[in-house]
Amino acid sequence: MSKQETEYDVLVIGTGASGMSAAVTAAYEGLQVLVVDKAPVYGGTTARSGGWLWIPGTRLAKEQGIHEPAGAARAYLQHEATTHFDAARVDAFIENGPKAIDFFTSKTCVQFDMPPVFPDYHAEAPGGQPGGRSMVTRPFDARELGERVAQLAPPVPELTVFGMMLGSGKELWHFLRAFKSLESFWYVTKRFGGHLLDVVRHGRGMTLTNGNALAGRLAKAGMDLNVPVWLNAPVGKLIVEGDAVVGATVVRNGTPVDVRARRGVVLACGGFPHDIERRKQLFPHAPTGREHFTPSPELNTGDGLRLGESVGGWVDPTIPNAAAWCPTSVTKRKDGSQGVMPHFIDRAKPGVIAVTAKGRRFTNEALSYHDFVQDLVKASKGAPEVGAWLICDHQHLREYGLGAVAPFPLPIGKHLKSGYLKRAHSLEELAKLIGVPAGALKEEVETFNRDASSGVDSRFAKGSTAYNRYQGDSLVTPNPCMAPIRKGPFYALKIVVGEIGTFAGLATDASCQVLTSAGQPVKGLYAVGNDAASIMGGNYPGAGITLGPALTFGYVVGQTLAKRTERIDAAPSRPAVQRQHAHAA
Repeated sequence: MSKQETEYDVLVIGTGASGMSAAVTAAYEGLQVLVVDKAPVYGGTTARSGGWLWIPGTRLAKEQGIHEPAGAARAYLQHEATTHFDAARVDAFIENGPKAIDFFTSKTCVQFDMPPVFPDYHAEAPGGQPGGRSMVTRPFDARELGERVAQLAPPVPELTVFGMMLGSGKELWHFLRAFKSLESFWYVTKRFGGHLLDVVRHGRGMTLTNGNALAGRLAKAGMDLNVPVWLNAPVGKLIVEGDAVVGATVVRNGTPVDVRARRGVVLACGGFPHDIERRKQLFPHAPTGREHFTPSPELNTGDGLRLGESVGGWVDPTIPNAAAWCPTSVTKRKDGSQGVMPHFIDRAKPGVIAVTAKGRRFTNEALSYHDFVQDLVKASKGAPEVGAWLICDHQHLREYGLGAVAPFPLPIGKHLKSGYLKRAHSLEELAKLIGVPAGALKEEVETFNRDASSGVDSRFAKGSTAYNRYQGDSLVTPNPCMAPIRKGPFYALKIVVGEIGTFAGLATDASCQVLTSAGQPVKGLYAVGNDAASIMGGNYPGAGITLGPALTFGYVVGQTLAKRTERIDAAPSRPAVQRQHAHAA
């Protein structure tokens, strides 16, 4: 089979937020850009995400009347990143984040909404803020994508209702109160009606929200700039000439194509959530690499990291947390496949606790998902499995739901039948059913119930921080995160460890150029998104700390490549060399 060859200014590998923001920025600046992805759909992890971005100091915040103290964002990130604080990259993020938002919201169809209050996860820490840094992608009409909508990666099924994506924030609030408020009932009725009409007309819902909206908006921005996207097009090799990466071999329609990149190759492959070997190396809770349950796309297997390493790039194995941890639960879908449900906010609602196999609470359940898992891993030390049980009563389950179990009026029978949800008429029976000591479980519930009456969690201070309270129920007093677990039947749901993206990635400089272990740049090669080491140093300080830097550094690398005036392989003083290929694996 003969090999083909083509040439562009920039080759971007990956169609998530980081890759598409790089492509859109570079194309807007007049460069010829090609985007490739080995998946049959575009959007990557972004399409499955919440669609939130954490970027300090934006115009959107100032329009809300939120003006940060000078240096607060830097102080916060230095506090959060601790030993892995990278001053140059953090400064580049803080400087360019607002510029990226201005560019995308003024020059493209990519738009965001910022709630006046969404606290940083550690708002009480130095430089933390009660709001003004986390924004969410504005809903998007999928019909604007035309036929391309059929290739958009779907959201996580467990996060939809009859296939309908629920927007974070106010929309979710309405759905939880549909039978408590006439306004919310009317809102939900209209939303359902519109969704069902779309399904009849188009075969799917057309109102994209959250990460699906961001993936759709970035795709449309690329379409408006005539950026070609090759799907089902895996990259196996980087093309190296002398000391520079000058392109990659892409398999398109079964034929290898050498794609020359005059100004650079951008790795944006989504990190390594399904790379068993690297999980084994970097995830303490997964000694074989398989004790981990992720909702990330199955094809995110670490290609970008391996490509970077093949030409001298370096992945730092010392980062304190190699991924953005998230408690998950494992479900069985109608087709028999395994579903993975991330538990973002249900733990913070009043009337639910988490206990280990010993029947004991181990942390503040309303902590961020990342912090919660770290405490779970510590509490499970020496145990045969890293896992816990969420415990609640019938009133709580039907009012708020739990994991993939939706609140009233949706039925719960299928979850009981599958074993996903456990039910018993007494705490003693429930303890026996899930294999925890009955005395310990009963004691924990009794203590929690006593504390709920005063609103002060004497064990773990649930509901004591701004973020805790934001995720609770503001209508519940005196503590929005606490209510007694009193009347049976009682329920239990097992949670295990997963993530919503990986943190350990290729070392890069402030312009996103890949670095060797000695800190030297790999000429012609850039990494963004989860293929680059997180600037958060293995911590998770606020909603959107993956997508905020992804969009920002995509913008940065696009601007960097646009300002480059020479070809990567232009080196008149260097003698001609034989072209060689660096393999991905």
